[in-house]
Amino acid sequence: MVRDHIEHSMDFHREEVTCAASDVLQQGTGLCTAKSHLLVALWRANQIPAGFCYQRLTLDGPNPPYCTHGFTAVWLDDQGWYRCDARGNSKPGIHCEFTPGQENLAFPTIYNGEQTYPEVWAEPWSDLLAAMGKLQNISQYRSHPIDACPPAADLCISESAAPNME
Repeated sequence: MVRDHIEHSMDFHREEVTCAASDVLQQGTGLCTAKSHLLVALWRANQIPAGFCYQRLTLDGPNPPYCTHGFTAVWLDDQGWYRCDARGNSKPGIHCEFTPGQENLAFPTIYNGEQTYPEVWAEPWSDLLAAMGKLQNISQYRSHPIDACPPAADLCISESAAPNME
């Protein structure tokens, strides 16, 4: 539902800035990070352990500026953490399919300075939330994308066991 029915703000030229899961659901749009907030909230509401994952990517092509891309992880009893992307497949070349056992993130990390952070975080990054809260519209994000830094590693979820997400 989130991946396919909530519009990615940039792909659909939407100007609303959403961050909280309830706002994303109400407005029907969000950046990748906001869509991830909604997906994690829905999983947790159904007692399914889930967390937040991130990448640092260039916004468009091999050169800066960089941006923070948010995606999710869900605990699958037979596999452990499965990372998946709520971004959506509305942009040519992106195939974020939910196929347990096969990771299908929207973006590979291929350029200098890009990276996929291996951790699963219990909460969204506070610096990212603060920066999103200051955005007035998506055009502002396009001109000054958010390049957030990860918080201390002790805030991430153990990778070896399903967390208590209550």
